[in-house]
Amino acid sequence: MAAGHIALWAVVALVLVALAFDFMNGFHDAANSIATVVSTGVLKPHQAVVFAAAFNFIALFVFQLKVATTVGRGIVDQGVVDHYLVFGALVGAIAWNVITWYYGLPSSSSHALIGGLAGAAVAKAGGWALSPAGILKTVAFIFISPLVGFLLGMLLMLAVSWIFFRSTPSRVDRWFRRLQLVSASLYSLGHGGNDAQKTVGIIWMLLIAAGLSAPQDPVPLWVVAACYITIALGTAFGGWRIVKTMGQRITKLKPVGGFCAETGGAAMLFTATAFGIPVSTTHTIAGSIVGVGAAQSVSAVRWGIAGNIVWAWILTIPCSALMAGLAWWLAHALLAG
Repeated sequence: MAAGHIALWAVVALVLVALAFDFMNGFHDAANSIATVVSTGVLKPHQAVVFAAAFNFIALFVFQLKVATTVGRGIVDQGVVDHYLVFGALVGAIAWNVITWYYGLPSSSSHALIGGLAGAAVAKAGGWALSPAGILKTVAFIFISPLVGFLLGMLLMLAVSWIFFRSTPSRVDRWFRRLQLVSASLYSLGHGGNDAQKTVGIIWMLLIAAGLSAPQDPVPLWVVAACYITIALGTAFGGWRIVKTMGQRITKLKPVGGFCAETGGAAMLFTATAFGIPVSTTHTIAGSIVGVGAAQSVSAVRWGIAGNIVWAWILTIPCSALMAGLAWWLAHALLAG
């Protein structure tokens, strides 16, 4: 569809659907930001979600929009984008988020959106519509981000154990209850910085396709502000089913472990966002938590639970792509004529 042939009402409706996805992203991924700080008892749940939501929004003033550029122009060929494709991508991503939230599985909202874009684009135009570089970079980090999170979490836990070897457990606990507020704020900052930009990217893609923005123009400020505010609101409501899985079922965390997991995860997110890579905050923090548990004892990790989470990761892109392709086909069949 040529630029400018998308009705204004369709653009407005799809922007609202995109913001609904953004809200669900914050709601679904709140566990990533708050599970460790809640499970260690440093903050109460209602304090933690407000704390995390505030730093999700503050990320607006910290990070450049490199992830938004990758999603908006680096996953799907801009020439095939129309309102049916964007609708299919969003429906596929939202549907997968709802399914995994219902079953308490911490899957990736980010990869659900990427899968949705890919599925709708392939349904419309075939595999040539995909950008190999953007897809390969995103798929690679399905494995790289949890692995790096695992290594950083483990190394930090081992380093802290060595540094505080002669300290009493009560003193260590007292110190890291304070330090965990710092690490939790950094992780929430990284979460907002990487995840809000994915919705920025898809709205920007839609505006370019509708002829309301040019590819060389900067992203409209209202789009950026709306996406950061919305993801912060989603985080404030919190996805409590997933908090229990992330904070208690993988491994038991103390404040020192929570600090190491959040710090390792935040380092990974800051790096990925700086390079414009849309990574999964879910994969990153889960890998860090497993690394912290493994540093203490291999038996401290519930590997069966971790295995179920990995299966959810593997299925996210193909399942969201399939649902997005079906949504594109239905929308096109019912409305195109």
